Amino acid sequence: MLDKAPEFPKEFRWLNVKEQLSLSRLRGYVVVLDFWTYCCINCMHMISELTRLEHKYRDKPVVFIGVHSAKFYNEQDAKNIEQAIMRYEIEHPVIVDEDMRIWQMYGVHAWPTIAIVDPLGYIVYRRSGEGQGELIDEVIELLLDRYSSTGRLAKEPLLSEMGKMMGYSKPRGMLSFPGKLAFSPDGSMLAVSDSNNNRVLVLALDAHDSNGFRARIVESIGKGKGLRDGPFDEAMFFRPQGIAWADDNIIYVADTENHAIRLLDLSRREVTTIAGNGKQGYYSNGGYGKATMLNSPWDIAYSNLHRALFIAMAGLHQIWLYSVDDSTVRPFAGSGYEGIVDSTLEHAQFAQPSGLFLQDEHHLYVADSESSSVRIVDIGERRVSTIVGKDLFVFGHKDGKLDDALLQHPLGLSSRGKMVYVADTYNHAIRLLDLSKGEVSTLVGGAGDLRLECRLDDSCRLMLYEPSDVKVKGDLLYIADTNNHLLRVLDIKDKVLYPLDIVD
Repeated sequence: MLDKAPEFPKEFRWLNVKEQLSLSRLRGYVVVLDFWTYCCINCMHMISELTRLEHKYRDKPVVFIGVHSAKFYNEQDAKNIEQAIMRYEIEHPVIVDEDMRIWQMYGVHAWPTIAIVDPLGYIVYRRSGEGQGELIDEVIELLLDRYSSTGRLAKEPLLSEMGKMMGYSKPRGMLSFPGKLAFSPDGSMLAVSDSNNNRVLVLALDAHDSNGFRARIVESIGKGKGLRDGPFDEAMFFRPQGIAWADDNIIYVADTENHAIRLLDLSRREVTTIAGNGKQGYYSNGGYGKATMLNSPWDIAYSNLHRALFIAMAGLHQIWLYSVDDSTVRPFAGSGYEGIVDSTLEHAQFAQPSGLFLQDEHHLYVADSESSSVRIVDIGERRVSTIVGKDLFVFGHKDGKLDDALLQHPLGLSSRGKMVYVADTYNHAIRLLDLSKGEVSTLVGGAGDLRLECRLDDSCRLMLYEPSDVKVKGDLLYIADTNNHLLRVLDIKDKVLYPLDIVD
């Protein structure tokens, strides 16, 4: 016997739509419910699958609704969910599932879960995990066919009845959700993945003065969303993230939503794909780079000693290795099971690793986002250890001893000596891990006494908003202030936060 679909709570907030929806109003429609949380890499993959189906059924009585059931504290804020809707260009309505009440009403146990409600209001499909696109498509087709001759289907698609969805405007500034940063070998230039502009910028860092910090655009690489090799002004990316500068002329890029690694040759001004083929891969032993499917590479770190790229393969919960000499790519650390387990490279577990920094060619720091932890890979000893972090569902903002401190979904990091700087993304903070003292402190974010250097546009008054990366240079920290669509510079000694002004 089929279960009747529970009604949405009337007091819950709706996003990306001009008015509230209800299942009673949606009788006559096939309703596809996507239970998601915006931190989750599997949910991100599911969004891509649903976008394809939305376009296919745009003129049919089919409605897609996101039910945002948050994992992290930060994800419970509707304003932050709106940012995620913008970043992932979600086209359907989203309801904010307070205290996971809808999740419980529908008996959901994992992200993402898809539930399909038939035109009479009954749940006819419920399944967890990504990779369901074809099954969802088949169920929709079956329901449309079954009810087409009964007179029970709505006459018009929802968009025709209600008008267009709310939508959110694109950021007006130079950047759109900047992701990762990397310095040139001599430190004179900075590369940034301008993720939602689907490009990479190479910036010349001008000497700073009393007027602040400035940078000039030397190269703007990429002309739109897609996977295309070729000259800088013709190549295409899809929400790139990680960047690694190998030498003066070679930059590597983790082209995240293309599931690919790209090579940028500054001397020839050309982009080449060296690993991945644009299709999402699953568990694999690797192989020749361009013939091997990758899964959401989120960050990379280049090793001169090993002539290799370490890749944070967020979608597989592993660290992979690309060999420059033979153009092969393979798993390096992590079993592929999601967790926080310290062990040998083969048996250790990661949880959506999203940030890498290679120190002294022998130690690889990892921002392990879903476990809210910082891990370290001892390359010589072939072991993984946890510096700070406890479990997939233990997180927060707490300073103190390493064993007691808490982070919340960190995405980026860098180090200098025994000091590890972490972009503690969902705490809107930059944290310092002092390994010599065994302590964690907050440099930016929280209730600090940080002084803000004021600019004419008042951008100085913004505190950090989900920063995705931090890189140290001398006494300065360069920060990708992702949801503010800015780059920032923190003077560690003076505790002053400046905007980095970018000019053409």
